[in-house]
Amino acid sequence: MSQSLYMTSEDLALHPIPDKRTELVRGRLVIREPAKRFHGKVAARVLIEIGLYLKEHQIGSVCAAETGFTIARRPDTVRAPDVAYIRADREPTEEVVGFDEIAPDLVVEVLSAGDRAGMVRTKVQHWLRAGTLLVWLIDPRKRSAHVFRADGSDTPLTAADFLDGETVLPGFRTSVAALVAR
Repeated sequence: MSQSLYMTSEDLALHPIPDKRTELVRGRLVIREPAKRFHGKVAARVLIEIGLYLKEHQIGSVCAAETGFTIARRPDTVRAPDVAYIRADREPTEEVVGFDEIAPDLVVEVLSAGDRAGMVRTKVQHWLRAGTLLVWLIDPRKRSAHVFRADGSDTPLTAADFLDGETVLPGFRTSVAALVAR
């Protein structure tokens, strides 16, 4: 369920809503219930896989679920992916009071049972328009994934396929089946 109230990125940072997942979309506050356990398990698996890869390669950092990023201003949009990766040469060096104004290089969104297709497509487009190079959309219920790229191309994947880091995380590869296993 969503509620609307015009806000800025700074308003959202200063007035968090406990125990809820929040984002701003064109200045409108979107409030959702916390993710369910299976959603969290899938997101954690992705985070661990990318984290292990980055520990070895030292090419950037990974952020955990619900880290907010200001990706548009006037009206403000703050999105919070399930997992985000930022290359080391793009990573903000100063800690800010609110949300970093940067689009991650890679965003991972794990679908929840209540996600509507139109909202998900909009979210993917927000990331890509903001400068994200690669978006992985993982659907645990359908045991599948979909890769969206900045160049407009996209690739559907089944459980038999692999998510590939392409030029964003060169050499990174992980099994869709392993991520969505019950």
